[in-house]
Amino acid sequence: MKPFFNALITFLFFCCFANILHAKPGFGTTTNINQGWYFKLNDIQNGQNQQQFDRSFQRLDLPHDWTVKQTLNPSLASATGYLPGGIGWYYKVVNIPKEDTGKKVFVYFEGVYNRSDVYINGQPLGHRPNGYISFMYDMTPHLKYGEENVIAVRVDHSQDADSRWYTGSGIYRDVWLVKSEPLHIDLWGLYCYPELNKDAGTLQIELNLVNELSKAKNVKVQYELLDPQGKVVAKNNGSYAIKANDKAAFKTQLKVTKPQLWSLESPVLYQLITKIFDKDRLVDSTTVKTGFRKFTFDPNKGFALNDKWMKMKGICFHHDAGVLGAEVYREVWKRRLLNLKEIGVNAVRTSHNPQSPIIYELCDELGLLVMNEAFDEWEFPKRKWLEGWNVGTPGFQGTYDFFEKWGEQDLASMVKRDRNHLSIFAWSIGNEVDYPNDPYSHPILNGDKNQGFTQAIYGGYKKDAPDAMRLGVIAKKLAAVVKKYDLSRPVTAGLAGVAMSNETEYPGALDIAGYNYTEGKYHEDHKKYPNRVIYGSENRHELEAWKAVADNEFIFGQFLWTGIDYLGESGRWPSRGFYSGLLDLGGYIKPRGYFRQSLWSDKPMVYIGTYPLEGANWDNNTSVLQINERRKNEEPSIDAWPIWNYKNGQLIRVVCYTNAAQAYLELNGKVVGDKKSDKGKFGVLFWDIPYQEGELMAVGLDANGKEISRQELKTSKRPESIFVKQGDEITISKDGEVGQLEIQLVDENGVPVLLAEDEITFESTHNIRLLGMEGGNNSDMTSYTDNRHRVFRGRMIIYFKANNSNENEGRIILSSPWLVQKEIKVKFKN
Repeated sequence: MKPFFNALITFLFFCCFANILHAKPGFGTTTNINQGWYFKLNDIQNGQNQQQFDRSFQRLDLPHDWTVKQTLNPSLASATGYLPGGIGWYYKVVNIPKEDTGKKVFVYFEGVYNRSDVYINGQPLGHRPNGYISFMYDMTPHLKYGEENVIAVRVDHSQDADSRWYTGSGIYRDVWLVKSEPLHIDLWGLYCYPELNKDAGTLQIELNLVNELSKAKNVKVQYELLDPQGKVVAKNNGSYAIKANDKAAFKTQLKVTKPQLWSLESPVLYQLITKIFDKDRLVDSTTVKTGFRKFTFDPNKGFALNDKWMKMKGICFHHDAGVLGAEVYREVWKRRLLNLKEIGVNAVRTSHNPQSPIIYELCDELGLLVMNEAFDEWEFPKRKWLEGWNVGTPGFQGTYDFFEKWGEQDLASMVKRDRNHLSIFAWSIGNEVDYPNDPYSHPILNGDKNQGFTQAIYGGYKKDAPDAMRLGVIAKKLAAVVKKYDLSRPVTAGLAGVAMSNETEYPGALDIAGYNYTEGKYHEDHKKYPNRVIYGSENRHELEAWKAVADNEFIFGQFLWTGIDYLGESGRWPSRGFYSGLLDLGGYIKPRGYFRQSLWSDKPMVYIGTYPLEGANWDNNTSVLQINERRKNEEPSIDAWPIWNYKNGQLIRVVCYTNAAQAYLELNGKVVGDKKSDKGKFGVLFWDIPYQEGELMAVGLDANGKEISRQELKTSKRPESIFVKQGDEITISKDGEVGQLEIQLVDENGVPVLLAEDEITFESTHNIRLLGMEGGNNSDMTSYTDNRHRVFRGRMIIYFKANNSNENEGRIILSSPWLVQKEIKVKFKN
């Protein structure tokens, strides 16, 4: 067994005191500069020297994704959702006061997609090709203090099919202006982790300082650790010498008796305050959150959090949010993550790239484990359809061309930026880079299935393809980068060609091995590699895939593909994206989300959905939605919507997803479905009954026959009005908070009308800006940039923000030709 697993793995690391602090580079004073940028979607010759911005430039606030605002076109790449890339320029005018002369001034980008070049006053600051990595530049040498300075950013996403999913284009995350003394904490320079011994905890701290002065300095450092109630529970002072124009790292520790542990149920966070003094003058400080908890990985018992053995019930997800594209907003993702946690999800995988800092901080606060992933490609690209869906010859656009130069640096940036997040349990160095013959190959791919070879061979061994033995060489290099900056977490990867990779050193470079869609290899490899910790890093939604986890103690979890519907990786037009999520593009829980809740949640629940049995009679009055709900009689669906509107006497299958021991069915107060407890091989109860208008109800019972849960469906009439979950009045802040209106069309009795597809028009006062209207319909290829959109399943979510205004109140009006107009009052807080 590796030394990594010789003892229980314990560590503590910090996250920031507030979401803003998470976004910062961890030193100096920071100012968000998202507002007031100028943009042009066009390449500009010598654009770095642009000083004037006429009407041809768009004035906008960040975050900004220009791709999602373009026109969908079936001739574009299905991989990226039939949307274009391009080249764009961004400009920001900043004034640095004269009194800041002598200070260092930096600009910090959380993410720019992609291949960005940044300038200040026409002078180049740097180039960063990776669109998911945060980076910072020193602007000090080129600043004009007391005058206007122009930050220019060129973004080149002309290779718009460089990914297998939707990436977006532009400055899609936050940007910060950072000011500091020449003597300051380094970028992402404060790192801490705990060691636990019974009831005592020791917080190990590493502080990295930068001295850009021409003389050596003796500094004093003060540490204070505050518990969740704000009480100082540990403190320490130290004195350190740092040479002129140099960097230095210093270590110390803080001891805590009986620390409160961070857990999924109670994500307890501490606060670490660090101050740097030059003699008695405070020159820098940082405040982060931290917490105590212990991870244990074992090849036979799986995973334990705080000595409690458990299963990771995980999902994979991409970084877009439907109509918002790649633009990242805290409020939007908090709602999404809460909905995932509601249905029993306790872990997420950032497939297949680092996410916005907002995601990690929310997982810290909400109690979700995170696998943080770096790459989908290494030195060679994967095949991608460049024109439409399965049309023509696959192309090889990608990020491979800068991997050799930037790969290790990008990985180091990810680890250093995110290593203090309490939620992260592992670093993933790659996803399916070992996919057989895309691009690597190995003689094992000529394996004989009659001799037990079960992995797909995709054409067999190709001697002219890249040698799969390269996988181990690269994996070792990447693992070494991770361990240079963080020894407290395991290195992992999502293996696609496990049978091929087992012939290389790739799995041996990992501390824990993720298997993508290869549950059939679990027992075989557990026996063959007894010291290997195995889990499902990417899995389908079928019950059998979960049983491979639940029934085997040595498999610690699975990560479903996918947790949330996402743009790109689309099917044949019309298709905006991939549609197997537990949540839809609008963040609503889908039927399969409730099916998953029946498997994963301890909270009593019961859900019923319906669909007509195949072979039923259809007439001209039958809706398209109803027709599309037909399912095979043999297999109960996990995608049945809660609809009770059919033709009298029509044979309807009612499926029930529940964690109750048994359940029965009532229609208009009469039992029409006897008690059932056997969910069969699909994990679903079901009854076939003739349709009758009225109220359908499922009742969940415990083993003793006591009711513990119920759900009802009612026959709806035509939609009459718009119900808004947030009510008739909503309050948001003026500083960029996103307002969210969840709407559902209801009939005259308040019954949701899931068959409705009415078009809703959004109008508002001038102090409100519409961000987007998302119905969650994967096949709706109409414009997502205007103020009109159709509901799907009778519902929609609307995103908006406060426009720059000194007013304290605004108004939104939602209307449709056949519906009662809805007015919402919006109050703004400072």
